[in-house]
Order: sequence, then structure tokens, then C-alpha cells
Amino acid sequence: MDRARLLDLISRFSSLRIAVVGDLFLDQWYDVDRTLDEPSLETGLTAFQIIRKRPAAGAAGTVINNLAALGVGKIYAVSLLGDDGDGYEVRKALKNLGVDMTYLVTSDLVSTPAYIKTVFVEDGKPPVETNRHDVKNRSVTPESLQNQLITNVKALAPQVDAIILLDQLMEENCGVVTDSLLTILSEIADSYPELLIYGDSRGFIRKFHNMIIKCNNHEALGLAGGPEEGDFDLSAVYNAMDTIRDRTGHPVFITCNKHGVATEWDGEKMLVPAVDQTGRTLDIVGAGDACTAGIVSALAAGATRPEAAFLGNLTSGVTVRMLGQTGAAQKDKVIALFDEQFDE
Repeated sequence: MDRARLLDLISRFSSLRIAVVGDLFLDQWYDVDRTLDEPSLETGLTAFQIIRKRPAAGAAGTVINNLAALGVGKIYAVSLLGDDGDGYEVRKALKNLGVDMTYLVTSDLVSTPAYIKTVFVEDGKPPVETNRHDVKNRSVTPESLQNQLITNVKALAPQVDAIILLDQLMEENCGVVTDSLLTILSEIADSYPELLIYGDSRGFIRKFHNMIIKCNNHEALGLAGGPEEGDFDLSAVYNAMDTIRDRTGHPVFITCNKHGVATEWDGEKMLVPAVDQTGRTLDIVGAGDACTAGIVSALAAGATRPEAAFLGNLTSGVTVRMLGQTGAAQKDKVIALFDEQFDE
């Protein structure tokens, strides 16, 4: 892809309408200054002193953050939040991005999921993230809430250019993306054949049918019946691509970490190389979600699959350089990264 083509695709993002359906978490970053440590009089343990709190919409919110940073014109969120303070913070973050929250469901039957991240900060040194604390719903999503989400997805389908389905949980049917919702989305795909539906799941991608799916190379090998561990093997990735495409009936994007993104076009399989990050300290948290935002925005704007994979590499290449934060790839930074490595 040359620079003119990149700019042309990015210029089309402002006219896109994209719905993100999935689990919204509150990413709550706590910056701790270790020079202010105090001993607890009650326990004798060290009491860390938080000097800054940085809330952001995480999980599906990370995809939304990147879509907004890329300049997508209209973004809809379809998700489930608790009637609690963390839910308020997520809504506030989405409002600041201009996200349409008409189709969000709020209920006191669930809690707002959260990723709580403690980061040690010290002048002149990279931030150091410590153990994460997770808040998740671990019971099956009540049927009444599942039905509300299904109603909202049905209402949105004819209004948008693309639906991104993000299943963040490892607890089956305990979030937004349930078996019932997947069934409805498969039916929607049949009813709206021009609608781009794209799915990603941490633990249940095998359930996703009748849509484009994105998975990493380890997940792809597991879906194809092979071992998920081991050294990177591109031929095995290509074989897995065939298996997955035959099962879903749709194209596949397989992220391969530092190697890039594997896809196919006109019957040819290819690995679109990742950005060269030699010598840099990286933070890969959220890189897959950034890649998703780039891929889907590009596809909805008329890109070929290799072009979309290339743009996905650029967006994730920007965010992995953002240390200790829920990064988002601003479109000017995407262009700057292209100029750094690919413009001739």
C-alpha cells in the first residue's frame, strides 16, 4: 500500500457507522509513587500511595477507543453495565468519545466488569505494572438482559456498515456474547449479506459462525485441531486458515504477534508483515483490539483484506509503543508510523 492509498482509506472513516457489541470493562489505572510508601499501623504491610487514577473504557471499550481515534464517524456501543459507579465511569468515558449509548443496557442484576491495574511510577524510568485485579460476572447473564441485548442488536443491524463482536470473557455465557446472541447474529448475517460482521473471542471463537473472525496463531491452530503451543509455523497457520474458513464460510484474519497478520486474497494466502519495533520497550496490552479497529475500519472503507491487515498492523504498531496505558491509535500517529517505515 502506498501513502496515497492509506490516506484515501483513512479519509473515508468519517462516513462509517460501526457498532461494537461486547463486554465493556472499566480499565482503572492506579499510579503509585513508591517514595511515598507508608507502613500500615494495623497490619505492618506497606500501604501504597496512589497519586493518580486513570479510568478508561476497556475490553470492547479498547476497540471503541481506537475506532474513535481513527476518526470513525458514528460508533454505537451495545453492552451490559451494572447500575454502579464503575458503570458511570464507563459511560462518562464513552460520552467523551461521542459514542452513541442508546443501545447500552444498565441493570442492578450485574456488576460492571473492571480491570484494576496498579502501576509503579518513578521519574526517568518506564512505568512498571504489577498484578492486575479483575472484577467479572461469574453467573450466566439473566435471560431478560440477554433478550434486551438481542433486541438492540436487531435494531442496529440495518443502521450500520459493520458490527464488531468482542467476547472478552473466559466464563461461558456470563457476559454480553451468549449462545443466544451468536444465533441471532448468524441470522442477521443471512438477512443482511452486505453487512460486515467480525468476531473475536478469548475463549469461545469455535462458536462463531457465518462471520469474519479474527484469532491469533495459537488459537487458530487449536481451532484446526492442532497443538496451540510451539514455535511459529507459517505453513501450519495457513492450513488452519483453510480449516477455519471452511467452517465459518467467511475470510479469516490470524494475528501472528511480531510476524504480522495472515490472511488471503484472490486465492493466495499471505503474511502481511508487522511494524518493525526493534530496540523498543513495548506494551502489548490491547494490541489485538487496536488491530481489530484498524482491520474493520479499513474493510468497511473498501480496503482489500491485505490492505486491511496492513492497516491493522499500523494501528497495533502505534499502541504497543504506549506504555502503562490503554492506548489508542490516533490517525495522525498511524500516518506518521507509515512514514517512518514504509514511505519511499
